[in-house]
Amino acid sequence: MLDRVTGMQVFARVGALGSLSAAARALGMSQTMATKHIAAIEQRLGVKLLHRTTRRLALTEAGRRYLDAAERILNEIEEAEAAASADRFEARGTLRVNVPVSFGIREIAPLLPAFCRSYPSVTVDIGLNDRVVALIEEGWDLAVRVGQLADSTMIARKLAPCRTVLCAAPAYLAEKGTPRTVADLSDHNCLGYTLSGTVGSERWSFGVDGAVTVPISGNLRANNGDALVTAAIAGQGLIYQPTFLASAGIRTKQLVSITLDHPTIELAGVFALYPSDRRPPAKVRAFIDFLAQRLGPAPPWDRVLAE
Repeated sequence: MLDRVTGMQVFARVGALGSLSAAARALGMSQTMATKHIAAIEQRLGVKLLHRTTRRLALTEAGRRYLDAAERILNEIEEAEAAASADRFEARGTLRVNVPVSFGIREIAPLLPAFCRSYPSVTVDIGLNDRVVALIEEGWDLAVRVGQLADSTMIARKLAPCRTVLCAAPAYLAEKGTPRTVADLSDHNCLGYTLSGTVGSERWSFGVDGAVTVPISGNLRANNGDALVTAAIAGQGLIYQPTFLASAGIRTKQLVSITLDHPTIELAGVFALYPSDRRPPAKVRAFIDFLAQRLGPAPPWDRVLAE
């Protein structure tokens, strides 16, 4: 079966040029193939579209009606393709981004006004949750992930490093003392993060590549880092968290950074994750580039700690 759209294109050219041979040349096909397309349309519709003479072609009344409809349909196809293609080059439309709760509130949300000013044709729809979402199935354009990524068919781009810090409130350290070695942690109330294996609720890892692992215990565990930071500021115990969570408390001296005999680890990083499409829409590329520029190798939360 011959392609109907190509048949419409052939007929529209015949109507405009008045010749099958001219229409065929314009479309880069043989006159025989052009003739087959016209014949297929006439056979499918059961009407004559062209009066053929030895000198020229003329449209029948049915042919004129079909030509009007075909030109309208071809114009709509061109407009639809142009609109879809424009999304590759122009950042516009709704951008659905899934981000972890704490990182999204602390680090992503404050950047959104500047992004929206730079890209006024983009509407950002942020979803805040710590669940690992299925991007394609749930309709997300991209996700921001913190830490180690699971094996995936998604494309990942690293936006920033994710360093960690061990800290506690001055009041807690004044009462319980400051640990000096990883072994000292057994004498302290360690507040555990249940969603991590390396800085979790049962063991904490230190040193290069997390080679030094120590068991920990405490009277609070949570699946949200902000809850642990709040408890630590209140003097409940030690926390071992990413610097983006603890930096504000350290800057205001509500928390004190602690250095042990083994350094804290660096998590895999902060990543943008999006479906493995060779041609992601411009809105996705623009947002990822924006985040990479604003966060970068020296993210703002680490710059605060260096001050």
